[in-house]
Amino acid sequence: MSAAITGPTTGPITAPVTGSTTGPITDLDGLYRAFDALGMEGGWHRRRPALWAEPAQNFMPARWRYREVKPILEAAGALVSTEFAERRNLTMTNPAPGNIYPTLRTLVAAYQLVKAGETARSHRHTPNALRLILDGTGATTTVDGQRVPMRPGDVLLTPGGAWHSHANEGAGDCLWLDFLDVPLVHLLEPMFFEPHPEKFEPASIDAADSPLAFRREDTEARLAAAAPDATRMSERQVELTHVPGTPALRTIALHMQRLAPGVRTATHRSTANSLFAVLSGSGTTMVDGSALDWQRGDVIAVPAWRPYHHDLHRIDEPATVLRVSDEPVLRALGFLRERFE
Repeated sequence: MSAAITGPTTGPITAPVTGSTTGPITDLDGLYRAFDALGMEGGWHRRRPALWAEPAQNFMPARWRYREVKPILEAAGALVSTEFAERRNLTMTNPAPGNIYPTLRTLVAAYQLVKAGETARSHRHTPNALRLILDGTGATTTVDGQRVPMRPGDVLLTPGGAWHSHANEGAGDCLWLDFLDVPLVHLLEPMFFEPHPEKFEPASIDAADSPLAFRREDTEARLAAAAPDATRMSERQVELTHVPGTPALRTIALHMQRLAPGVRTATHRSTANSLFAVLSGSGTTMVDGSALDWQRGDVIAVPAWRPYHHDLHRIDEPATVLRVSDEPVLRALGFLRERFE
């Protein structure tokens, strides 16, 4: 069946139509039924706008407390073996209505536990990943043959496509924070995942000083030597990268920030999504009117274009936080926009 659509100057146009329309289209209701039947939408008749004045507030400010998560992970350690779950982790799911996975639009964060004597098998995947070690000594990660020690305060990289496994040869549990760009890969859809054919990739190099690792003592020395932060987002900050001007991972930027005691930082608004992980100290982050207090091990989610600032509770103790953001993606596409107040 076809319907004749009469245009003001072009005359009748024949278009295939399925559905209830069987004759000429003579009114708007008939017109809407015609393009609905084709799986189309009129630009003047959208169910939801396609353009808006500034970024929509889809994802919510949120916080996860390490002191609440840790006993749950420890219980999981007793109840969930590594044979049952390849990775024993708890993913932070944003409380946005209808959300079932991401922490923010392009990023996901999780707490992970590897018990003493345990190993996590090798696999590789498209998403980029990094880990911030919270507690435990004696654990290592092997990435493309490099076996790298994992120590509290260290940040370790797992670039997309790299084989990686974990092992804990220490006497106690090892806990860390994972950050990945899995939601971005979901949006773009080039996801590949592959378990290692031999279950574990052999380590060919013991790499205590590896470009895959940013050691806490080195980062603290860089922070101590850094100039004051001109943006006033922090007292001082350094980007964790081995190549200045190039992000640590292709889609993820890492900034370690030192916050001064008793100081409120500048208000920052960015089209980038940001996750803050607390290494030390305590304070409150105000995100678009929501007050999120935090201490060591906590994670704060700041969605794109939400104004935020940090307030430190104590006047005698600084704080150190790791900012994980998707800035490289926004910058590469020309979409990065920031405001400081």
